[in-house]
This record gives sequence, structure tokens and C-alpha cells, in this order.
Amino acid sequence: MTLFLEQLLNGLQFGVMLFLLAAGLTLIFGIMGVINLAHGSIYMVGAYAGTWVAMQTGSFFLGIPAALAAAALVGAAIEFLIVRRLYKRDHLDQVLATFALILIFNQVVTLLFGRQPLFVSIPPLLDGSVQLLPGLPYPVYRLTIIVVGLLIAVGLYLLINKTRIGMLVRAGSTNREMVRALGVDVRVLYTIVFGLGALLAGLAGMMAGPILAVQVGMGEQILITTFVVVVIGGVGSIRGAFVASLLLGVVDTMLRAYLPSMLRHVMVGPEADALGAGIASMGIYLLMALVLLIRPKGLFASNF
Repeated sequence: MTLFLEQLLNGLQFGVMLFLLAAGLTLIFGIMGVINLAHGSIYMVGAYAGTWVAMQTGSFFLGIPAALAAAALVGAAIEFLIVRRLYKRDHLDQVLATFALILIFNQVVTLLFGRQPLFVSIPPLLDGSVQLLPGLPYPVYRLTIIVVGLLIAVGLYLLINKTRIGMLVRAGSTNREMVRALGVDVRVLYTIVFGLGALLAGLAGMMAGPILAVQVGMGEQILITTFVVVVIGGVGSIRGAFVASLLLGVVDTMLRAYLPSMLRHVMVGPEADALGAGIASMGIYLLMALVLLIRPKGLFASNF
């Protein structure tokens, strides 16, 4: 039971990280209709900017605003300089343009930082473990990620559903021409949405720094999983992204933790491990296929 609860928390932590990425991606895709493959590169930019500042200053907490600012500025620049010219183009043009950005960002980061990974230590304030239950210690930093992610989910819900900006976002996702006719500068609105999505990606990158290596190409490694979250949750749905992120995080973690040991009861050890690892790596895609068979538009469609 202790191992199960620990893996469940690990799944929630992974799911929260996915949500921070998927929330921005689903807003951009759902509202603007833009397939932004460079979203993972913005995640990488936030991770590198925050980690570099943390290494130079010796303070992890100073790295957080640096990651947020760098990601938001890069995101706004991408929207203003490139994506704004793609709104009326088909998805193939968007894919090609944003894929080119992936190559450009990877090369620029390589020139600036080299190919060696960067590492940032967990701040002393968040280091160590806390005893959640008898026999269940859990790292404070991972718990902090879960709490921060849940707070951001609540904040996004309030922003989208209780503020004027959220009202404009919801209106722009359904009828952008009417919003424009009412005197709203849709271009500014789109820049804000793109910048917000980039900011969340940068925060995810910074929080992943102490857990994962900050390295070139780290954005592509998680981008596909993030798109799976968006598809399962429903394009444009923050609520769907939240539910799908936690679901995928828990499913992926549990499969990797338990499936090989379960297969050992019916197969030889090495074969069970190999087959279990293979099936576990396909688990989220099998889940996506199952969801799409039942609900082709995702769990929550475009309902914010």
C-alpha cells in the first residue's frame, strides 16, 4: 500500500507538470486554431533561463521569475513575428513554421550553453522529505510541484470563467469575428493568450530542472505526451486538460511501476521486463485511442 501511494503521488506530480504545458497548448490551439510545435521549445527556454540565473546567483527562487519572463517574452515574440502571419494559413504551414522554430531554438541554445546538460539543486527550503503517513515519506519538492500546479489550475479556472479577459477568451474561441466587430483588438488578445501559455510552459521547465536534466531537445521529449493530453481532454478545454493530465500521469506511472512485476508471474523475468516496459510506454496512446472511440472530441470538447 505504501508503494502504491508513493507511485500515485508520483503520477500526480507528473500529471501536474503535463497540465502546465497542456493548458497553454490547448488555449493556443483551441482559440487561435494554431498547431504550435514550438511549445516544447518555450518549455526548454524557461528551463535554461531559470537554471542559468539560479546557477549564477545561487538562488533557485530568483530563477523562477527569470524563467517566467524569458518564456513569456519569447512566446509573445513568436506570436507577434511569426504565428500572427499563419492564422489564415492551413495547418501544414503552421506545422512547418513551428517545426523550423524547434530547430532554430535547439541550435541557439546549443551555441549559448553547449550540449552538456545543466543541473540545478533543490533549494534547501524545499529539500528533504515529509512523513505523510507512517512509512510513507515523500519529497517536499515534489509535493510543492503538486500544490503549485493545483493552485494554478484554480487560478486559470477563475481567470477564464470570472474575469473580463476570460470572457473575451471564451468569446474569441467561438466567434472571433463578432469579438472584433465589438471593438476588441483580437491581435492583442491573441498575444496575451500566447504569452500566458508560454509563461506556464516556462514555469513547468523551471520546476522540472531539479528533477530532470536541463538539456537541448528536452521540449520535444514531452511535447508528444502534451498533445495526447490535449486530444484526450478536448481541444480548447482547460478542465479537460487538467483531468486528462492527471489521468495520463497516474496511468503512465502505474503501468511503468507495476506492469513488469505483474508479467513476471506468467513470463521469464527479462522477457517480462522488456514486454512490460514496451506496453507501459504505449499505455497513454492506447488510452487516447479508447477515449476517442467513445468521445471523438475528447472528454470535455471545447467547454472551458
